[in-house]
Amino acid sequence: MTLKPLASLLLCLPLMACAQEAIDAYEPVANEDAAEAMPADPVAESPRPPREPDVIYVPTPQPVVDAMLALAEVGPNDVLYDLGSGDGRIPVTAAREHGIRAIGIDINPTRIAEANENAQQAGVTELVTFREEDLFEADISEATVVTLYLLQSLNVKLRPKLLSELRPGTRIVSHAFDMANEWAPERTEQVDNSTIYLWTVPER
Repeated sequence: MTLKPLASLLLCLPLMACAQEAIDAYEPVANEDAAEAMPADPVAESPRPPREPDVIYVPTPQPVVDAMLALAEVGPNDVLYDLGSGDGRIPVTAAREHGIRAIGIDINPTRIAEANENAQQAGVTELVTFREEDLFEADISEATVVTLYLLQSLNVKLRPKLLSELRPGTRIVSHAFDMANEWAPERTEQVDNSTIYLWTVPER
């Protein structure tokens, strides 16, 4: 054997070893313990709504919450539905301050989790329920009070459902947005820098 081929072979051996190490570094993790030790992907693990929410979540200030419940004249026999309930502050306040049963409906599971935590902290879990649903598809027929903080266009879109599913006499209160020229409010009030609107479902 000549020296030149032998020298070439000796030079190649370290390079082949390095190449194999590089390949091994990209092999999938076969050890389950090692796989469990890898950091979780927070985006993959965060709950996702079944579709994009209709509005960006903006909480209703507590003075406006109180005024909405007062405008609706919430009483002990009422059942309140909050459509787009966010962190649950309207149902929680209704249960805590008026002792009534309240249901919050929101399509975002993150908001539902926050609302349940707030209900637990307020000690009203026996009165408050939060449902992860599309408010346009949810059954709201048992409500005697409905609260909204959506957009004018969504209020208008929701109007046929409210009129067809809710019983006459049911009060509807909206924060910030009316129903354009589709349904004139019975009362309008100013609370701090906010406007709230009241409608009552008429006799059919």
